[in-house]
Amino acid sequence: MRTERFTFPGSQGAALAARLDLPDGPPVAVALFAHCFACGKDVLAASRISAALVARGFGVLRFDFTGLGASEGEFANTDFSSNLQDLVRAAAALRERGHAPSLLVGHSLGGAAVLAAAQDLPEVRAVVTIGAPFDPAHVLHQLGESVERIEAEGEAEVRLGGRPFRIRRRFLEDVRGQTQRERIAALHIPLLVLHAPGDAIVGIDQARAIFEAARHPKSFVSLDDADHLLTRAEDAAFVADLIAAWSGRYLGARARPAPAPAAAPGDAAVTVRETRRGLFQQEVRAGRHVFTADEPVAMGGLDSGPGPYDLLLAALGACTAMTMRLYAERKGLALGAVTVELDHDRIHASDCASCETQDGMVDRIRRRIRLTGDLAPAERARLREIADRCPVHRTLHSEIVVETAELAGPAPA
Repeated sequence: MRTERFTFPGSQGAALAARLDLPDGPPVAVALFAHCFACGKDVLAASRISAALVARGFGVLRFDFTGLGASEGEFANTDFSSNLQDLVRAAAALRERGHAPSLLVGHSLGGAAVLAAAQDLPEVRAVVTIGAPFDPAHVLHQLGESVERIEAEGEAEVRLGGRPFRIRRRFLEDVRGQTQRERIAALHIPLLVLHAPGDAIVGIDQARAIFEAARHPKSFVSLDDADHLLTRAEDAAFVADLIAAWSGRYLGARARPAPAPAAAPGDAAVTVRETRRGLFQQEVRAGRHVFTADEPVAMGGLDSGPGPYDLLLAALGACTAMTMRLYAERKGLALGAVTVELDHDRIHASDCASCETQDGMVDRIRRRIRLTGDLAPAERARLREIADRCPVHRTLHSEIVVETAELAGPAPA
């Protein structure tokens, strides 16, 4: 798989972060993927479905809407209409790279977005929705009682997926004013509706309304007991298989055979195995890079490599410096060297003014950044803000799911 990362100007002028994954050979088709509300391009469902489609020969572009993920701009200034414009801009960016999208795939509110944007993308020949609402205003259910506060005060901070977002009245007004039924009826493009009957976020009645409003050719497939976010790997693989098989009929593209259901241990992104030298020493393989992890002598190790928390801090520090460098290069800032110092400890929750938890202990990572170069105070302040947009930083602040399975067969030599 080849991956290209780039930015393109969004509807509000902000630089939007995009990731284009391509198969090793020429793609059989290129898909544009729109993620769920307040999610990012690297949300589990998007990343897994995209990887599975690339394995079947498709190219897939994912991007962060304005104010989300690694994209610039303010989320509070966005609405459903601006997201549609971002989607059209993403298609234009693909077109400029010689990969005009012939397939649109949208998950949750992203599904409503691709249904609305399809009419403005002449190259698109098939559309797929996954757990999508018929009415974009359905997303207001996620805001709960905050809707009344937003209407009364003009804006309010709400928590979605454990993270705070500021939403303004214009978002409510815009999402309620969408003419989705007319758009779906005028689609005139093959449509595949995928939805789980037990979806607790977007009910199955929303899928029925989409299907009834659409004209043929249209198809509906039940995702059985999958959850809304497709957190099980097998559900994402099933969705990718369906998309590849169904879209080939309309795109004139024959998907490659699906890969083996389970990758060999050596094919994983990172493989860690015991060396049996000392109590803790591990061999870590990340792609073609091999290094050692260990614990200090005081902890019973050989001190032959960094420890697990050292590696965690290194990941955050490296990501912080890389993100700031990328921003400085894009903006032409005179940034010299970047140094990031980090340490980790545990403190009493009652001593943390910004923590939601007030009982017991919480983990604390202290990060100190040194910037050199001829930078104005405003530029330094902006770079410190950009540090918090580092993908590893965002991962540490988001809900994380770790799925564990036992590997079968003998251990590698």
